[in-house]
Amino acid sequence: MQIPWWRLLFVFPPALVLLWFLWRWTDQAKSLMVASARMLIQLTLIGYVLVWVFRVPHAIWVLGVLALMAGIAGWIALRPLTGNKTGLYFRALGSILICAGGTLALVVFGVVQPEPWHDPRVVIPLAGMVFAGAMNQISLAAERYGAEYRRGSTHEEARAIALGASLIPLLNTFFAVGLVQLPGMMTGQILAGADPLVAVRYQIMVMLMLLGSGGLASVVFLEWAGPDLQRKSKPENVDKLPYNP
Repeated sequence: MQIPWWRLLFVFPPALVLLWFLWRWTDQAKSLMVASARMLIQLTLIGYVLVWVFRVPHAIWVLGVLALMAGIAGWIALRPLTGNKTGLYFRALGSILICAGGTLALVVFGVVQPEPWHDPRVVIPLAGMVFAGAMNQISLAAERYGAEYRRGSTHEEARAIALGASLIPLLNTFFAVGLVQLPGMMTGQILAGADPLVAVRYQIMVMLMLLGSGGLASVVFLEWAGPDLQRKSKPENVDKLPYNP
């Protein structure tokens, strides 16, 4: 099913309405405009890049794209935080590479088993999902950890609350999938004409992939980056809370 570019204009009105409310109620209208512009430019550019990578499916180029995706995901994950993020960046990147990269390897070599193993039509879309999932989990966990620590929570208390908060969107999806929501991969396969039962198996794979990679990335990041997050989050009620890993 081909979608002409001009038909995309039909999905802009709701976003424009939201932009109006953000402009009237908050100071986030500019952020939405910048994010939307970046989304349009980045998706268009990556479309051309993927066309080229698909035509020259060499393992080096595929691994290069994956490294770039992971590197950018690690930086974006820290967007809610302020100040110098260099130390936290390497912890976020390491968490993504270990947890999301490890999960991706299990899926590619154990579940899907494409031929060749670096088939960009398989590996890059899966990597995009798993890296983005870990990125979002880390971002939510880092922001919530800081908020809880500033309220005077200990490391253990802030870590537990932050981990639970980071999983809320994913757990909501688990509860709603199949009843309220037909997720992206399943919807895309059905629109492409795949058997719904085949699409279901792929979607189960994706859901478990996101749960394991994102949840474990939050766990690793919270424990690994705890001292740095504490230094960036001065508690409101105590001068200093000990960190006991």
